[in-house]
Amino acid sequence: MKSEDIYKTIASPTEEILFKEKNSKFFGYAFPISEEAEIKPILETLRKKFPDAGHFCYAYQIGSTDISYRANDDGEPSNSAGMPIYGQIQSKGLTNIIVVVIRYFGGTKLGVGGLISAYRTTAQMSLEQAEIIEKTIDIHLVITFDYQNINKVMRLIKEKNLTIVSQSMEMACEIEVTTRKGNLPEVQASFENLFGVTLKLKA
Repeated sequence: MKSEDIYKTIASPTEEILFKEKNSKFFGYAFPISEEAEIKPILETLRKKFPDAGHFCYAYQIGSTDISYRANDDGEPSNSAGMPIYGQIQSKGLTNIIVVVIRYFGGTKLGVGGLISAYRTTAQMSLEQAEIIEKTIDIHLVITFDYQNINKVMRLIKEKNLTIVSQSMEMACEIEVTTRKGNLPEVQASFENLFGVTLKLKA
């Protein structure tokens, strides 16, 4: 049974792969990403590496519960490049990933069917050499309490294996922690019993 608080992604960027079809060259790459802001720099780096390539087609998916995705044909016929790439991301069940396929036209038109096949194959080859890893979906929580309760709070953080992200120990103390999504109800219940301590989801 698949756990509801786990998602699959790739551990690191893949090595460049090359697929050839009727003198057209297709270079494939896959990168782990966590937000859309990372996409533009990746594409800019690849455009510098392949300054005279004709098409930089890609697909990405970000998120585990709220999914955002995009498939870009970059001038190829509609749905002949981006969607076949995205289909490979989906078939592997991956998220937080972008796959880019760069095409050099070789003089012979491949037709829409040929393009779909070539982009799909290049994306598949890129993902086959990726190291696929599982990560947990983590929830951020903020614990607020008076200094006199610090020992109780710290003991619970340790007991529940919470990860401390940041802490501020002034007159009123605040600690930001993360926990696996699946453990949230249990963590919330344990903090409810502590007088003078509030636990809320980070906005």
